[in-house]
Amino acid sequence: MEWSKKHVHCTFHLCWGAFAGLYYHYGIQKRDRVPKLSGIYKHHILNKKSPLFRGFDDVYYAPHSRATEITREQILECPDLELMAESDEAGVGVVKSVDSRQFFVTCHAEYDANTLALEYNRDMEKGLTSVDLPINYFPDDDPTKAPVVTWRSTGQLLYSNWLNFYVYQSTPYDIKDIK
Repeated sequence: MEWSKKHVHCTFHLCWGAFAGLYYHYGIQKRDRVPKLSGIYKHHILNKKSPLFRGFDDVYYAPHSRATEITREQILECPDLELMAESDEAGVGVVKSVDSRQFFVTCHAEYDANTLALEYNRDMEKGLTSVDLPINYFPDDDPTKAPVVTWRSTGQLLYSNWLNFYVYQSTPYDIKDIK
């Protein structure tokens, strides 16, 4: 992560990487979450003018699967960070540095339709007693039914917007110009 400060124009930290990056760069400590957060959650965009959210609806859905969290208060206390999107149920969704060089995303917009089902079935097969059905995932909360994907466009837009606006269009031509 130290190397990336001078050699990478923009970094996208995802899930565990987001928690590690927030701790490494800003000292923000994650905390355990019980029970584990698992499901599809509605998020509210806080900075609707950000190129990151170009093409997004005012709210978007994204999968989460994690046993840790950071709070909105932790982000708001750090003047070098901007809270970009959050969920009433899942909490912090997207954070970026004010210089737009680092993004921290706690959701999994890249998940396939069956990823949460595979995780749920894996944990059930292990005999774990604290396994909850993923929220808003299986139709009628019936794990025998195929999930309906409500986050595909979110994943496409999130990654393509980040690559286009924060990497491709803003990376200096000469690598030595990265500060």
